Amino acid sequence: MALFRKKKHPQDPGMSRVKAGVIAIIVLGLATFFGFTKLNPFANPYTLTAMFRSANGIKPNAPVRIAGVNVGKVTGISAVPGGQGAAKVTMQISSDGLPIHRDATAKIRERIFLEGNEFVDLQPGSPSAPVIKKGSGYTIPIQQTSTPVQVDQLLTALQSDTRKNLQMFLKEYSKGLADGGAQGFNKAVRAMPSAYRYGSLANEATLGTQPHDLSTVEEGQGKVFRALDVHEQDLKDLITNFNVTANAFAREDQPLEQAIPALDATLKVGTPALQRLNGALPALRSFARTALPATKSSGPTIDASMPFVTQARRLVSQQELKGLTQDLLVTMPSLSKLNHDSIPLLEETRQLSACQNNVLVPFANTTIPDPDFPKNSGKFYQQVSRTLPGLAGESRISDPNSGLFHIEVGAGPLTIAQTDGAGEQIFGQSTFPIEATRPAKPDARPVDRPNVPCETQLPPDLHAPTQLASSGLVDQTSTTPLAPTSAMAPDVAKAHNEALSMAQRIASSVERMQKGEPFVDPLTNPNPKQQEQLAKKLGLTWQGNKLVDLRTGK
Repeated sequence: MALFRKKKHPQDPGMSRVKAGVIAIIVLGLATFFGFTKLNPFANPYTLTAMFRSANGIKPNAPVRIAGVNVGKVTGISAVPGGQGAAKVTMQISSDGLPIHRDATAKIRERIFLEGNEFVDLQPGSPSAPVIKKGSGYTIPIQQTSTPVQVDQLLTALQSDTRKNLQMFLKEYSKGLADGGAQGFNKAVRAMPSAYRYGSLANEATLGTQPHDLSTVEEGQGKVFRALDVHEQDLKDLITNFNVTANAFAREDQPLEQAIPALDATLKVGTPALQRLNGALPALRSFARTALPATKSSGPTIDASMPFVTQARRLVSQQELKGLTQDLLVTMPSLSKLNHDSIPLLEETRQLSACQNNVLVPFANTTIPDPDFPKNSGKFYQQVSRTLPGLAGESRISDPNSGLFHIEVGAGPLTIAQTDGAGEQIFGQSTFPIEATRPAKPDARPVDRPNVPCETQLPPDLHAPTQLASSGLVDQTSTTPLAPTSAMAPDVAKAHNEALSMAQRIASSVERMQKGEPFVDPLTNPNPKQQEQLAKKLGLTWQGNKLVDLRTGK
């Protein structure tokens, strides 16, 4: 070593032997300390902390084990302020115990029963959970830790009433095993493998099928526990009532004992029923899968309907119901009478709807057979609408507000005589003679049946036959004789006299009107006979074209 080298030059005094000895002693002491304690000052160990409800005798340097193998030790224990006896345990974990996940659990256990020498049993957690990284400061929560039950706690729990109940339980259990009960229990053991197999399936199902199923269950349990904590008196009453029920069962032990043999017959009947239920489960499972999307969408549906539900709850609140009831007291009798009186109207509406569905709609969709004009052989509802533009145009030849219906007639050398339904003849002009008519004129008018409901009548038949002129039943056609030109000229003298007479009568009426005397208006009543009748009612008469009062002669 350089500490013990000799001087190379006279000018270099070197290190004294005392200083070199002190340094050698310090180096040897440190090497011995690290050798025996196995402490590495340059190492960066993995530190993990966990919260326990009680330290339970755990001490520093206590081993930490995973699956019975030492992977670390306890390096520190500290009390949690305000934790009611809770303790925070700090552990140092070697690389053999890594990785450790966030769902890891820790238990303080005793090495030997009643020995009092504890260790920490660490479960590193599931691989799917996140890994606790070094230096993250993560602490295993108190919900994931546990401590062993001590003898003093066991003795404290076994109070006189508890011991009495335990004695009663053991006594009743011995009665259950007596008189063939043990043999029945042995027979029940044979069915336990199937029960355990199906029970394992049920337990596996309790683990959940979706992420956060367990957290959802814990959240729901938290709500239940909070409600039990708030309603402490209700919980006490529940326990009291349960105690009363248990006492009632205890008093009726003989009837219960007699009911046990009847369970055999119940099981014999129930087993086939359960088998049929098991057979129905695949269909139920298929239904559940089909209903799953609707069930998932029910959440947003409920959220969207909550405003309406809130408003509806306010509407049916006690304050609103008082006013609503007061209003209904006045309107309900009228509404009841309206419902009663509307029954005939509803019956007529039903008949109208049935008539429309059974008669009018089929008739409107019937095709018009028109071999003479094939382009017009469409459905009735399509062809009948073509007449509306013509009617609208014809009604506007003159004043559209008039009550008259104007049509444009043709002309020609032929006169057509047609007999209408009233038996009167109607005349018209035509250029060509009529060869046939469609539809053929019936021998008699259709029978009017006003007492037969429309819904039971047959739709009209549009397949009408053609009636030829050879049958002699078509409309008659005659040639119009030509009149001389002189006969076509109007009588000018007669028209002049009529116009002069009308003018004189108008002048006489205007004169009496200006004097405030009764008069007859020739413009309103152009017929001379009507003018005479109106004048007589007013005590007047026409002398020529002048109105005269019958009493005064003026």
